[in-house]
Amino acid sequence: MPTLLHIDSSADLSHSSSRELTAAFADAWRARGPEYTVVRRDLHTDQLPHLETSALHWAAADRTADEVVAPEAEALRQEVIDELLAADVVVVGAPLYNYTVPSTLKAWIDRIHVPGVLAGDVQPLAGRPVVTVVSRGATYDAGTPTEDWDHGSPVLHLILGTALGMKAYPVTVSATLADRLPELAPLAEHAAAEFADAKTTLERLAATLG
Repeated sequence: MPTLLHIDSSADLSHSSSRELTAAFADAWRARGPEYTVVRRDLHTDQLPHLETSALHWAAADRTADEVVAPEAEALRQEVIDELLAADVVVVGAPLYNYTVPSTLKAWIDRIHVPGVLAGDVQPLAGRPVVTVVSRGATYDAGTPTEDWDHGSPVLHLILGTALGMKAYPVTVSATLADRLPELAPLAEHAAAEFADAKTTLERLAATLG
């Protein structure tokens, strides 16, 4: 059965732009037929611990004699890796928190970016589609004073697209706080149009990928 791994990381459970968009993707995926299944990992409501030891950066065969990993930590990392390997398509929701990805998403990245397992010379996920949905409260367009302030999107592209070799489909929405912050209010109409376009793009991708 074609399987979608649906990952969310927003701490906002009721008004999150990234959650709304990843949900639209998942709904469009399910609409393809009953055999299209979804595995859900909510990194906010079911948080992964941060790495218990730096030894988890390495495959077991590449660790030194004094780099010891507790069995439960090893099992958790393997669970997360196996979940990713089993997916035909992945969608990741990532709001910008202080100009980068939430720490809950970083904890997941630290579990899966393992040279010799998913990264480096092996890359078993090479070419696998991953859709990254980045929601940004403000705007970081080229030519603006804040154009280089989005440090979340590059992380996702570097880890998933470059290190793991996945086929990345980035979808970004900006000025999602235009209805909340007066200084962003002039961008509200543009933000709404961009959000609608993003949703359409995601529904199209969900109907064709995998």
